[in-house]
Amino acid sequence: MGKTNYMSIKYSYLLVLLPIFLWGQQYDDVKITNLIDDYRNLDRGPYKEINWFCEDGTVRDAKDPCPDAIGGGIQHASYKTEVVNLSKNRHIFLGEILASNDVWDFWDAPFDHSRVKQYQLQRYLESVDNGWIQEKSKFYRGAKQIEDEEEWGRKFYYTILSSNQILNQDFFLIRESLRDIPHDGDTNLAQEIRSVSKIIADKYPKFMDIRIKIHGNPESRDIQQVQEWYDANKPDLNQQTQADFDKLITDMKEFFEPVSISELAQMVSDWNKDSYIRTQTDWFSQTYAQETDPSIIIPAASGLMCDIRYNIQEDRRGTRRTSALELSLRLEELIFQKSAEWVPATVREHMDKVHALSEALASSGYVEKWEWDAVENQLLLTTDATMSADKLMDFINIARNQVAWGTGMVNSIYGDVVEEYTGFEPLSYGFYDDRIRSSLLLPLGSSIGEFSGLISRQLGSSTYIPVLSNASSVRGLNPGYTRGELVVVTGNAEGMTVDPKKIYVFDHPPSDLKPVAGIATVSEGNLVSHVQLLARNLGIPNTAISADNLSDLKNYDGKEVFYAVSDRGAVVIKPSSEMDDEERELFNKNEEKEKKTVRISEDKLKLDVVNPIDMASVNSKDSGILCGPKAANLGQLKQLFPDHVVNGIIIPFGVFRNHMSQKMPDTDGSYWDFLESAFAKARQLKDSGSSIVEVEKYQLEQLSILREAIANMPIKSEFIKELRKDFKGILGNDMGKEPVFLRSDTNMEDLEEFTGAGLNLTVFNVVSEEKIMKGIRDVWASPYTDRSFKWRQAYLENPENVYPSILIIPTVDVDYSGVLITKDFVHQDNKGITIAMSRGAGGAVDGQSAETFIVDKDGNNKLVAPARERLQRKLPSEGGSRMEYVNFNNPIISKDNLKEIQQFAKSAHQTMPSSKDGSYQGAWDIELGFKDNKLFLFQIRPFVENSNAITNSYLLKMDQNTDYSTELLINKQIAL
Repeated sequence: MGKTNYMSIKYSYLLVLLPIFLWGQQYDDVKITNLIDDYRNLDRGPYKEINWFCEDGTVRDAKDPCPDAIGGGIQHASYKTEVVNLSKNRHIFLGEILASNDVWDFWDAPFDHSRVKQYQLQRYLESVDNGWIQEKSKFYRGAKQIEDEEEWGRKFYYTILSSNQILNQDFFLIRESLRDIPHDGDTNLAQEIRSVSKIIADKYPKFMDIRIKIHGNPESRDIQQVQEWYDANKPDLNQQTQADFDKLITDMKEFFEPVSISELAQMVSDWNKDSYIRTQTDWFSQTYAQETDPSIIIPAASGLMCDIRYNIQEDRRGTRRTSALELSLRLEELIFQKSAEWVPATVREHMDKVHALSEALASSGYVEKWEWDAVENQLLLTTDATMSADKLMDFINIARNQVAWGTGMVNSIYGDVVEEYTGFEPLSYGFYDDRIRSSLLLPLGSSIGEFSGLISRQLGSSTYIPVLSNASSVRGLNPGYTRGELVVVTGNAEGMTVDPKKIYVFDHPPSDLKPVAGIATVSEGNLVSHVQLLARNLGIPNTAISADNLSDLKNYDGKEVFYAVSDRGAVVIKPSSEMDDEERELFNKNEEKEKKTVRISEDKLKLDVVNPIDMASVNSKDSGILCGPKAANLGQLKQLFPDHVVNGIIIPFGVFRNHMSQKMPDTDGSYWDFLESAFAKARQLKDSGSSIVEVEKYQLEQLSILREAIANMPIKSEFIKELRKDFKGILGNDMGKEPVFLRSDTNMEDLEEFTGAGLNLTVFNVVSEEKIMKGIRDVWASPYTDRSFKWRQAYLENPENVYPSILIIPTVDVDYSGVLITKDFVHQDNKGITIAMSRGAGGAVDGQSAETFIVDKDGNNKLVAPARERLQRKLPSEGGSRMEYVNFNNPIISKDNLKEIQQFAKSAHQTMPSSKDGSYQGAWDIELGFKDNKLFLFQIRPFVENSNAITNSYLLKMDQNTDYSTELLINKQIAL
């Protein structure tokens, strides 16, 4: 199949084929683990025998070469039957022999290039685990012919790089794969150095300090340290370890062999003499051939890398594009080598170094071109002699974002493969760290840390986490303070059970996170996800950290710590034994009395409306009376902005209450009687001295019974009749023909001090009447899930008195969707706005890594974060949803979109009744989306922050210790 066809099917095949491979039951993770164990102990590993593979497609015995008459052929191993079946059942390819593949099959576009990424991951596993499945078969003579593998590698790159579309969409992956796919005799020395040093340290713990140095901050002088350790300990080392040391020292010498700048021009000598890349490379080689100052070489090399990325499409030939990318990798190696030698002495030099390394990082593909264009001006040097600390911290935060974006790129591109492999090979998770540490993310992160530390010492920053080697990457998200046991969770935390009294440090937090004492995350998702907003409501301290921070915090794992986050993002994490008197006093008060809670009155509920109603007939005054705030406010928006809001049907509180009056099976009363009895018994247990844990256990058991009963509750025929009528009259189509969303909408959401965002169920894109009826029951049952109940219980005095209404709206298969907060989250400015948007439906609210902008009162927008979600949710007309792969090479939100959103934010404040009459002065939390550039509004509610956390005197003091108006001299030498 040709290239064009492959690119056109890249996304459309996902829905059809992915389940076939990902859910092959014959080869579950246990089965694959056993296969791996078997193969690593077999002389032939995953291979069956050596064969000749002829040009005409025939396969011959090893002793029967392909005749020239049929075009000849190549010789290599064939795979065991189980290996072939595994590829068919799970799309997992073990022991790939490149020369046996079709280029486009291996590029594997329909599966987001899984085979390329699997090959890279397996190369990593082989390097860190004594050959992995090739432990013995690496000595299987003839299994692979390196000359055939390299020839195939060259063909691979020459072919795929001839496509502009591939180069635009997959630049990062292609460039990274050049490190691993043989094509020119080079090896990934950085990876091999880390792998061998780890193997030695695992056998000899005394070598660990040197290994950590090599792992975290490699320099050429490390070679001497390794040699001295080896010489001193050689008599005690076995023969294999001595061989490992010889390899390590040899590889380090080769890796740190100075890049010959004068010879770089030869790498692109195949380009036309007047081509931009050729002329710039020639000039670079001639100008800097004798230069040794890293502060001159690094910016120049970074500039040339940037020239390559922006001009590589000047020539369409894959051969030339390959040589240009090889040059880019060599320049990256040069910068990596020289970075440690550049020791800035002034603020300006620090800024210069950070800018140069950030530019090189973007040129490596870790940041997309449009993303770099959006922020580069903010990282350029100032011409002023002084700069305020506030602006310097902005500079540092923007630079820190580059590290976060780059790390996010690695995790996003390789996440699918690493996640799957981790299920049967836990060592796979180390691949992330390996890729990050072999890139410019390492020196850039180190440089930002040094610069941030310098400025913090000048200002007296309140961030204090003694266990961290680099606290500059820590950024407070939600203010609050707590004390409790710290739990560090690596990997995917989906489905894990959490303790509400503990503080959790997550790599990837679960999307259905229940209340905990405190949170810190590497992948924070975005500022306005449901988890972030709920944490903000409850005053739960919440911090974004780096992967290195997470590793350092393992030293506190299982220990009790004090944890505080200020409103401006200062963070304190330290052992509780080190708390001072003021900090201890925070916990001497009776927190239950201090905690601000809300009680919902049932008196105002209007429960006599037992049929569906037109959403356009309600407004915000009906919130909490007839229906929940989603429906009431969306009805208000329908009246105010009719062109931007779809028609809708509301199932009010009264319908739910009417159905709950039916007799509940296997009980003596109604569903409502069962609910009231359960909470009455819980109060009795509490009054009789039962522990909180015992009471909650009883409540959750009873709610589980009720939830299951509601899920099977009969729907009254008269209600169904009216609902069918409204589908036709309001939505314009028969029920069963119009795809719709069913959104839970309770009387306990969007209160003055509690938002309840995302606690209850939304049923996505259902069509059939049967599924709609099931969805109604599921939505009614959702307030009684463990998570929903626990979040409400943490803030509401009467969490049992929940009444769900349901909002039914027709499906809009939006191109992108997300959240608008009419407040600048980053600078805590009420005159700005925050926009977070993800591709497809359901964007930003569920914690996705969303494209986030801050727009100030004058309309100036700044990119805070790009999207790093590799999949988007699409909503087909037949119902359900499907996930499709996306690329990052273009922004989600256009400039026109930003202007329209900003204008709508102003209009919302001017027209929403509670804003207009002055009864509500705060910000709005608005869900929206775009379809064919048309703005659709799906929800508006008050944006709720925890006032206790924001106004706490201790947290305010953390920020007051730092004077951000201080002017610092840019050119004055500052002692480190």
